[in-house]
Amino acid sequence: MWQLLGRIGRLGSAGCVGRASYGVVRTPHLLTTPIFYVNAAPHLGHVYSAVLADVQYRYSALCGQDARLSTGTDEHGIKVQQAATAFGLDPSNFCTSISQQFRTMFDTMAISYTDFVRTTEYRHAQAVCHFWKILEDKGYIYKGTYQGWYCTSDEAFLSEDQTVESRDAEGNKIVHWMSEENYMFRLSQLRPKLLDWLQTEPIHPAPFLRIVQQWLEKELPDLSVSRQRNRVSWGIPVPSDSCHTIYVWLDALINYLTVAGYPNENLSPWGPSTHLLGKDILRFHAIYWPAFLLAAGLPPPKKLLVHSHWTCNGVKMSKSLQNVVDPTECIKQYTRDGLRYFLLRHGSPERDCDFTHNTVRKLLNSELADALGGLLNRCTAYTINPGQCWPYYQCKSVPPAAYEELQRHLAAVRELPRRVDNYMNRFQANKALEAIDSSVRCSNAFFQSQAPWKLFKGEEEDKAWGQCVLYITLESLRLYATLLQPAVPGVAKTILDRLGVPSAYRTLKGNHFFAATLGEKCCFQGQTLGSECGLLYPRLEANAD
Repeated sequence: MWQLLGRIGRLGSAGCVGRASYGVVRTPHLLTTPIFYVNAAPHLGHVYSAVLADVQYRYSALCGQDARLSTGTDEHGIKVQQAATAFGLDPSNFCTSISQQFRTMFDTMAISYTDFVRTTEYRHAQAVCHFWKILEDKGYIYKGTYQGWYCTSDEAFLSEDQTVESRDAEGNKIVHWMSEENYMFRLSQLRPKLLDWLQTEPIHPAPFLRIVQQWLEKELPDLSVSRQRNRVSWGIPVPSDSCHTIYVWLDALINYLTVAGYPNENLSPWGPSTHLLGKDILRFHAIYWPAFLLAAGLPPPKKLLVHSHWTCNGVKMSKSLQNVVDPTECIKQYTRDGLRYFLLRHGSPERDCDFTHNTVRKLLNSELADALGGLLNRCTAYTINPGQCWPYYQCKSVPPAAYEELQRHLAAVRELPRRVDNYMNRFQANKALEAIDSSVRCSNAFFQSQAPWKLFKGEEEDKAWGQCVLYITLESLRLYATLLQPAVPGVAKTILDRLGVPSAYRTLKGNHFFAATLGEKCCFQGQTLGSECGLLYPRLEANAD
């Protein structure tokens, strides 16, 4: 089995000025989204989780790493039971219907998952039952009576300090006192090992690590890991006691083992993976899941990448307020790549972010339509590039007056891949995109300051320098499009197609940029551009909402 490790290492040294070779061999790993609960259709938060995971996965692949990406649906529990009843469907058909909606949404959003797991699948039930027996054999499961506050929305018992009497949007009480005989997990015994795990700083961004550290300052109570089957029948029965159903969160978390091939001995041992999740399920992933794994004799997760939530016009999204953002409508208005770009660029994992249609329009118009689209149009237009080909760069053609500005510009652009790599390693896709946009604007400024359309009307040395400016701009665009592939695959492909870049040169592994500026051979010089593509991203009108 591939070793499921988080991405390690850095991109290779940039080497001499103007040339960088990328693609240091990295250990293959498994990246996961949370599996999504099927009591309702997918919303913007689900899409955000999936896109964040997808951009990390695609970036790993871009660097030449053998990576995997799993997603799926969580289909057991009382809330699914109740939702199916409300729709007049049996749970199985209801789950299949909603699960397909998630799959369709993720396909539409170009989420490049390699596995889509459903907790109602036979392979998953096998993994859960095997894992339960391991915990039981190791003495971590016992039968007892549990009394406490139960949160219906989380399907979890809460500690006293977690409990607040409240009702949901429909006025139903979601926290109430419950007492029942359940199977218990000896969570209290795992606190020292969890504290040791936290020493590796596996949770990012750092504010969420501090939250978990605070949780573990107190003793942990044992955890109820089953429910009476006469109350929760839609789930996996406890292997040794058919009167009980395995707790939906224990069931759900084991999906990460399922997609790794557990318990098939030919695919073991399980290795650490990278889990991406929303902050609302941090406790389940940062305390319960590593505790379950440690109890079973398996290593805890390598990384937890945690993100915050989205509000709409400064207010929490709610069906009762009718302010829930529909991702399907957003795709219609802004395109798939437009929505991907906005979520990644405007979203920030460590804080809640606000969605307004005006903000979306302004960002996409400024960065995709004007800055990036404008740069592509300027250097591929027939008026500036009548031969529709890559020009030749000659070092001797650089005029002394432009030399310092050229070197500053090249140094900044050459450093961009390293900056992007640093941000992606730190789970900061928003800052990676900000850095790319800043560089795009610098390229526009350089192109404008050198004015090749004027140079082409001058003497031969002016024309030769104009060719150099055009080459540098096209190479810059090739770099930007290559780096943008994980975030906006469609937009990036359009640029690379227009530039006539073969598929072998659409990766960071072994790819060189600006070789001609060092007097070295560049295979693109003299190559014909691709077909006309029209506007890269049409500007959005103010009446779009």
